[in-house]
Amino acid sequence: MQRKPLIECVPNFSEGRNPDVIRQITDVIAAVEGVRLLDVDPGKATNRTVVTFVGEPGPVVEAAFQAIKKAAELIDMRQHKGEHPRMGATDVCPLVPVADITLEEAAEWAHRLAERVGKELQLGVFMYEAAATRPERRNLAEIRSGEYEGLAKKLENPDWKPDYGPAAFNAKSGATVIGARDFLVAYNVNLNTTSVRRANSVAFDVREQARILREGDPITGPVVKDENG
Repeated sequence: MQRKPLIECVPNFSEGRNPDVIRQITDVIAAVEGVRLLDVDPGKATNRTVVTFVGEPGPVVEAAFQAIKKAAELIDMRQHKGEHPRMGATDVCPLVPVADITLEEAAEWAHRLAERVGKELQLGVFMYEAAATRPERRNLAEIRSGEYEGLAKKLENPDWKPDYGPAAFNAKSGATVIGARDFLVAYNVNLNTTSVRRANSVAFDVREQARILREGDPITGPVVKDENG
């Protein structure tokens, strides 16, 4: 018996405080046949909800599109405040290969989704990670730099023309980042300090985009280089 390919989708929506809005978004996901809604994780401080669902590629991409559409209808980024970086109503929407599908194939599905979002919803879409169209767009933090507040200015630069959809600034919905990546483990740590300097120091030591590795003193020590310099 041939196994069916499975992908996971983990969209992040810029609403974490209004349960009615969150429910309306997750309802359109759950309504798509062949999709299983696994988790809904809202955060009040971040004003952001992370949703996880899984299924075969076709139904998952359909559910993702419907969720992005609903978020654009319900979320007004002009009113959004939260502690997490963001640039749009649907801030980021990654596809993750789970079984019997490659990362490259998941990236192809991500492009199909992005093209439809750009055409039908008239939202600017940037592709990232395995679906990136150029090296400097692989990293989500690079794409999202400046956040929603800096997006209008950013879009004036031809180097930041979206991969799909219009380059015009959408004041209500912002822009969306879509891509394909492997599984990601993310977590928060509560520190027993009010010092931003100490918190930043810990973050630099543990996060993926960290400080440069140095010998001895992490600030002033000589930079550690590999065989390529």
